[in-house]
Amino acid sequence: MERESGRLYAADMGRLASEFVEHATARARLPLDYSAASLRIVDRLIDGLRRGGSGREQVSGALVGLGAYVGEVLVREAGAVWVDLPPEHFLRTVFSQPVGVRMPDGRVWNPLGRTVNRFEVGAEESVGTYFLTLHGRRPRRTISRLGSVAGGVPTGAC
Repeated sequence: MERESGRLYAADMGRLASEFVEHATARARLPLDYSAASLRIVDRLIDGLRRGGSGREQVSGALVGLGAYVGEVLVREAGAVWVDLPPEHFLRTVFSQPVGVRMPDGRVWNPLGRTVNRFEVGAEESVGTYFLTLHGRRPRRTISRLGSVAGGVPTGAC
């Protein structure tokens, strides 16, 4: 299948995130390590774009990079996978994006759109809060008082 020029594909989102990180950290030491905590930095970067006074079209490339990064955090921290949304799929219309992330429970979320919302609306659309409120994340493995990981997997205690 031939790819449309300029179209976003799920298979490319990890690379776009990586390129964004490389570009963003070339001039400043930003802790963009794909952790949930790093999404606070993304919120601040978007605040900087807002303060710059540019419109959405002028910063669209940066917003795609930021959205790809947010999605990659969901992939690495919450067990999501990038998915292409077929042109006829209702979520493609709702998201106004050709890609999303599918969570382990099957729900599909829109990190690119959330990043645009953060730019257009402001702090109430925080991508850090977005991560914390998402349904369908992979359960965190927690250590119980008996020295095993929740779910019965031993920790290797003496």
